[in-house]
Formats: sequence, C-alpha cells, structure tokens
Amino acid sequence: MALVPRKIRALDPYQAGKPIEEVKREYGIEHVIKLASNENPQGPPQSAIAAANAALSSCHRYPDPSGYALRTKLAERFRVKLENVIHGAGSEGIMSTIMRTFLLDDDEIITAAGSFIGFRVLAEAAGNIVHWVNMKDYRYDLAAMAEQINDYTKIIYIANPDNPTGSHVTTAEFDEFMTHVPDRVLVILDEAYFEYAQATSDYPDSMHYRYDNVITLRTFSKVYGLAGLRVGYGFAHETLIGNLFKVKLPFEMSIPAQAAALAALDDDAYLQRSLDINRAGMALYEKTFTDWGIRYVPSVTNFITIVFDAPEVATDFSQKMLKEGVIVRPLGGFRQPNCVRITIGLSEENNFCLKAMENVLKDR
Repeated sequence: MALVPRKIRALDPYQAGKPIEEVKREYGIEHVIKLASNENPQGPPQSAIAAANAALSSCHRYPDPSGYALRTKLAERFRVKLENVIHGAGSEGIMSTIMRTFLLDDDEIITAAGSFIGFRVLAEAAGNIVHWVNMKDYRYDLAAMAEQINDYTKIIYIANPDNPTGSHVTTAEFDEFMTHVPDRVLVILDEAYFEYAQATSDYPDSMHYRYDNVITLRTFSKVYGLAGLRVGYGFAHETLIGNLFKVKLPFEMSIPAQAAALAALDDDAYLQRSLDINRAGMALYEKTFTDWGIRYVPSVTNFITIVFDAPEVATDFSQKMLKEGVIVRPLGGFRQPNCVRITIGLSEENNFCLKAMENVLKDR
C-alpha cells in the first residue's frame, strides 16, 4: 500500500510472549506459569495498589503533564535538580521521544545487534542508518562500537545490563568507550535492570557520571512491579531534558500510574524482598545449570539466558516447555536464535520450571 512508507512495511511486528490463558486452552492444561517477560513475580506493591486506587477518584482530570511530584521525589532520591529529570510511558516511551527530538535525516545510530528489541523497532522505524555491531560472547563489544563512530553519528544505545542476555558493560569498559565519543553524540544508557545490577562491583552506575551527552533511562516496570502501568524516567543535562519536554506527549503517564510510582519508590521493604527473591532464584538456576552442563550467560538481572547448539534446538525446547506448563522466551525475535530467556520467579515457580526442564531435556 503506497500510503505506508517502505521502512515501516519492512518492520517485523513485536511478538509478545504467549498469555497464560492461551497456553491453557492450546495444551489443555490447568497449571501454567509465565517466566517470559521479566516481570516481578511478587506482583505489584500493596502500597502502590492502594495509592492507585485512591487516585482513581481524580481520573476525570488530566494528569499533571510535568509529573512534578514524581520528578521531585526522583530528583531528591538521586541528588539531581528537577530540571535533570524526565518521566514517560516506560523507558521505551522516553526512547521514542529521544528519537523524535534529536534525529535528523542524515544522522546515524550505533548499537549492538541482538540487544533490546524495543530499541531496534524504534531505530528501524526512524529510517536512519543503523550500525548493528555484533556482540562478543553475548556482551556489548564497545571497542568495535567505538570504531563505527563517524561524522554522522548522533545516537549510541547501550542497554546496561543488557536485555536479553543479562550481561553488563563494566566500569573500565565504559570509561574507555566514552573517551572515543564526541560531545555531539548522544549516548542512551538504558538501565532498566539497574536495581538488580547495582551491587555488582564493576557495574558503572551512570548516576556517578556527569557527561552532558549521556541520558540515563530507568523504569518502574521491573523491580518495582509496575509493568502494567508504564512508568519510566530518565536523567540528563537540563538542556536535553528541556528539549525532550517540548516533544513528549503531555499526558502519557496517568494519574494512577504517577500515584503508584510515588508509593512504590518509598516501599523499601518491597524492594528488598524483590532483590532477595531474585538473588535466591538466580543462585538456584546457576547451580542447577552448572550441574546439568547447560550453557548460560552470567546475568546481573532478573532473568537468565541459556544457550543451545542451534536455533531449532532452542525453538524445540521452548515449545516442549509450553506443553509442560512453563512459558519461556525464545530469542529468535531478538536475533539471538540459539538462546532462550527465563525470568526468575518465586521459589515454587523456579522449582516447577526446573522440573519441567528436567522432563524436556531427558528426551534429548
């Protein structure tokens, strides 16, 4: 159809993981768990639910487009000025605003092949030249990315930690990389899994840096359990933030979403439980996979990615896990076709998953 630009016609639509109810119907089973989307297995914080419910009585009003209360609390928490903070409909919503704000027709983008699919969709939809740099051992190859920087480079995207591999760029690697990045190039640091990674000794928390050309993106969708409310935020130089506010949709974060995020940010007990549950689950998977001789990518997130010998083996494994009642994430759509991603769940979910894996793998 001539109305649709070629760059859009060429896009592959995002394929989400199968819903639990669909798997129950398709395979005729009653007990199904979903470990495919890196959601917090606790469910949302009760404090956030109460705050969102209380905010419903104001839903005849438009939400505050400035997100003043949430941005103020974030600024205080991370010791920056209000003018350094932006909010949006998840970190992806802010990414979309970044692309619309800063990219011109001749500008080019650099990122890793096989990284976050959300950014890939945005980059391809923009229609600009994108330099897809292959990962090295399922990690960002920053040295190779630095070699791609040229006079047309405008945006460099780094997911740290990465989704879907779970690996991370180290402090030394990031410091070295930034020596090659001109001031005119915007570096997007997507830290959606920051809370899980921050205790890692060589993880470069971007809030310890004050580069004028770096924007940090974070989210309430992961460790804070608010994926369904779409709450993201970012930090950057006030000039970048000010111009992003000129372009972003004014009412994209609802009143209940802002209220829930404010409450979640103060719920330290929920945050600690989330981290404790994840730490125990990750240790279980790592030990079991090591004992079973299963190759996996070391992860500092709330998921673990396993590596098979061939794409058809990974696909077959994922399909057989569905029959066992476990929804996992095959990564062909992420351009990691040999891999399958498993979200860390509650203890009983992790044990159920490993039992299902045992049933599937014994038939190989």
